[in-house]
Amino acid sequence: MSRAPEFVTLSDAAARAVSGANSRHAALIEDAFDVLVETPGGGVSLTGDAKARAQAKKAVQAIAARADQGLEIGEADIRVAIGNAKSGGAGPGALPIGRRGQVAPKTATQAEYLQALSRCELVFGLGPAGTGKTFLAVAHGAGLLLRGEVDRLIVSRPAVEAGERLGFLPGDLTEKVDPYMAPVWEALTDILGAEQLRRRREKGEIEVAPIAFLRGRTLAHAFVIVDEAQNATRLQMKMVLTRLGEGARMVVTGDPTQIDLVNVRDSGLAHAVGILEGVKGVAITRFSAEDVVRHPLVERIVRAYDADAARVGRSI
Repeated sequence: MSRAPEFVTLSDAAARAVSGANSRHAALIEDAFDVLVETPGGGVSLTGDAKARAQAKKAVQAIAARADQGLEIGEADIRVAIGNAKSGGAGPGALPIGRRGQVAPKTATQAEYLQALSRCELVFGLGPAGTGKTFLAVAHGAGLLLRGEVDRLIVSRPAVEAGERLGFLPGDLTEKVDPYMAPVWEALTDILGAEQLRRRREKGEIEVAPIAFLRGRTLAHAFVIVDEAQNATRLQMKMVLTRLGEGARMVVTGDPTQIDLVNVRDSGLAHAVGILEGVKGVAITRFSAEDVVRHPLVERIVRAYDADAARVGRSI
């Protein structure tokens, strides 16, 4: 079988992204496909058997397409491109463009999560901090709102560790809840811009409310995000899940290892996942330390805590 080199013409930015700092990205591609990657200028040269070259070329072209959009390319992007090239998988539909460019999955699990959000009415995103489960849910919901596929984006969460005791805080409901929703507002500001976010909040198209304030409502034609759901009780979880009305979709995010309730067994997240897994229309995506896309140290911190939990015999 021929191992003749194949040259792939790329822009300078794309070629730099494929090579990476100290040729780190090129090394990942070489290891994944058993090819030789060289950058003689004007593109990359791929040497290997025909099948390996074809798969590597798909990965290179996917990386180049993102680089040519002006997006920063990290190792996580390279690994996703490699995984998609090997599996022949295609990512979900385009998400909105944020201030840092097109929002896109950075790990294979993130891609799986976005596909679930597109396919299912109820999605659970479980895993540690830094895996993008809330940001991607917000991005997906903002995209639905911008395209007119839903009328409202509703974000809810348990407002205080073991309950919803907001009365002692100053201000109206929005002012009481906003400090707890900082990650969500940062994501929405990134995607929509501050002015459009303000207008849509004033028009009621974007709403924030503690879980308790959803009781008795039917949420129709809305995309609902329940964040930090590990701190919702079983009763709260059942209540919020049964708020879904016509044309509504919901994503529930949380980290089952970070329960702040006095009685850990009262957490509604693990209970809901246990009884709803396998139900038609429900998808569950589980993130792990490998999916952490914050500072690399965060992944190592998560792994250390997981190892400690394993040593003392805890299981989540």
